[in-house]
Amino acid sequence: MPVFLPADTAWVVLAGVLGLLVGSFLNVVIHRLPKMMEAQWDAECAAHLAARAGQEPAAPAAPALTLARPASRCPHCGHGIRWFENIPVISWLLLRGRCSQCKAPIGWRYPLVELTTGALFAWCIHHWGAGTAGWAWCGFSATLLSLALIDWDTTFLPDSLTLPLLWAGLLAAALRWTPVALHDAVWGAAAGYLSLWSVYWAFRLATGKEGMGYGDFKLLAALGAWFGWQALVPIILASSVIGAVVGIALKLRSSLRPGGYIPFGPFLAGAGFAALLLGPQNMLGSILGLLGL
Repeated sequence: MPVFLPADTAWVVLAGVLGLLVGSFLNVVIHRLPKMMEAQWDAECAAHLAARAGQEPAAPAAPALTLARPASRCPHCGHGIRWFENIPVISWLLLRGRCSQCKAPIGWRYPLVELTTGALFAWCIHHWGAGTAGWAWCGFSATLLSLALIDWDTTFLPDSLTLPLLWAGLLAAALRWTPVALHDAVWGAAAGYLSLWSVYWAFRLATGKEGMGYGDFKLLAALGAWFGWQALVPIILASSVIGAVVGIALKLRSSLRPGGYIPFGPFLAGAGFAALLLGPQNMLGSILGLLGL
């Protein structure tokens, strides 16, 4: 006789599978979006210089890179990745983490992003249900994961992700898809932005250096919109603790980047995930307990 899963369990499983597929797409976003931004900046600079010189801007040498084109290829040999080589997690395992043509290694982060996204989607639907609230938090999770990894790789926090995340948080509060009242979300967005903006300018005036980027302001504003102004202090404290621990570990391993800096966005995102999974009021105590502090 056929075996049917309970409705709630079926939705959680479906969300997990969808998360695996979304995670595969996030790998494309994380890799390509910074390159698309750089190509756009280069084109804008070239067009500006050509205009100042009274010349026509040169035609692009190659088709513009997008999230859809060109099709995914091995960066080592150019082998086009076929559909059965692009099944989340399974293909990576069957290929043993290597290109089917040149046998160059495929990074472990690809399946890890897929698994993480699948787990986050499953958790969101388990916790919030399969209604609009659950899927809204799935979208929040996918965007936040992309931002964390892009910032870690490139120190960019793209406006094309931070600003939609901010507005989505305000709209979710207005539509009551989150437990945050709209006025708390608005104040959370405003206070989140202004708090790091103030720290930035205080540090710059005191030292003449930039301690963080504007993307950090926007990311904290987005987290304030999703969790409310009450969550801002726990989020900042948790991100600072996580950042300090990671920074000390990297310094001990001599793994810091040139200049000795690490981006702050991944730690803000980590605190955002902690707020999602543990609750804004409980996350700081839980993190300190895990660290033995």
